[in-house]
Amino acid sequence: MHPAFFYILLFIIVWVPLPLGSNRPWAWSVMEFFIFGLGASLLVIGREQIWHSLAGYKQILLIWLALLIVLTVQVLPVPGSIVSLLSPHAYELQNTTQTTTYYFSIDIGQSRIALLKSTSYFVFFICLLLLIHNTQRLKVLLTTLFASAVFQALYGTSELLFGLDYSLIFNLKVGDAVTGSFVYKNHYANFIMLGLAAGIGLMVANLQESKPYNSRDFLRSFVNALLGNKALIRISIAILVIALVMSKSRMGNVAFFVAMTTCGILALILIKNRTKGLTILIISMFVIDLFIVSAYFGLGKVQERLTQTSLAQESRDEVVSDSLPIITDFPVIGSGAGSYYSIFPGYKQAEVHSFYDHAHNDYLQSLIENGVVATLLLASIVLLTLRKAIFAMRDRKMSIMKGGAFSSAMAIVGMLIHMLVDFPTQSPANALYFISFLALGLIVSHIRAIPIPKQD
Repeated sequence: MHPAFFYILLFIIVWVPLPLGSNRPWAWSVMEFFIFGLGASLLVIGREQIWHSLAGYKQILLIWLALLIVLTVQVLPVPGSIVSLLSPHAYELQNTTQTTTYYFSIDIGQSRIALLKSTSYFVFFICLLLLIHNTQRLKVLLTTLFASAVFQALYGTSELLFGLDYSLIFNLKVGDAVTGSFVYKNHYANFIMLGLAAGIGLMVANLQESKPYNSRDFLRSFVNALLGNKALIRISIAILVIALVMSKSRMGNVAFFVAMTTCGILALILIKNRTKGLTILIISMFVIDLFIVSAYFGLGKVQERLTQTSLAQESRDEVVSDSLPIITDFPVIGSGAGSYYSIFPGYKQAEVHSFYDHAHNDYLQSLIENGVVATLLLASIVLLTLRKAIFAMRDRKMSIMKGGAFSSAMAIVGMLIHMLVDFPTQSPANALYFISFLALGLIVSHIRAIPIPKQD
């Protein structure tokens, strides 16, 4: 396929974080336009190659199609007898309006928006699988994900450090936390965490083959890991960590350090004939990022917020407890994708005074909106991909494959942690980048290993 398609894919990746994380109707409409346009072009021009190229990913694609079918069923008119059987509470709610047309979703408009968005994610996922078909493009993808996050880090921290009252993009008020071109600091922190996964994966990909080491070689390797030929990547990672800490996102910081630690230990255990450089890389991440850089840019404040936070100060625990009955009322098909903000006011108790359009727990929100069936399908996609990424870290021989697998695994683990107390997947930019890492986990398990020309 023509290289232009690959560059359009990269453009989409660079574009989606810029307009408020594409978390506005006009912004995600632009995103959908580009994605569907790219997908349609690939279908028309390369239709002979598509089915052959996707054959190795059939299992995941079928699961994803099943998920989209469930979301489609939510917005289709269904006989009242079927709705009353599978979702009695939805039937009762609609029956009070004396309607003659029944749906599984209690908010058809939002569910249709969510279905279109989910379909665009699926098309983007397919575009990634089709266009990232060699190691060189794999490295370019990682570099693009990383560079986009570095831009967000530089832009966000500059606004705060220069004392700007309003952002350079969209003229939004600048608070005491770094948010870049995002509005919500936790979405920004999650995005930076994904960028860090790409950056550390690039560092792993750039490690040299294993060879005998003495103490002098070890010291030289340690210095090179910090200040050598790959210093630009290392400095950029430090900038990302600074931005992450300055976001003042508690779980964003926790998700990053836990994911990095978990995947670092996994890499040390699984990677055969690992280099001393890998051990040095993991150590340097802790030494430089945690104990030196972060100490000067507010990690202490994040730790203070973590220790001082109590259930009495937070209302999210009440939101969770008040939301649980919704699952029992809509267990199979859910209340409809995107319907949480419509249905939650009918369940919240007097202790919750704020308006919540999301559950601040993506697992809970998925169970409520999508039901058990769709949530299990979604979990299968993520966990099967994580499994493939871990196996690729163990089995693939080329450093770029191991680096890509490490990035995918770290992004997945970090996202799974952050989803416990927030809603990062509700931001289109975060969701699209997460999907990129899911595709990455499959790609490194599937594509042929063709060496990348070495660069000085």
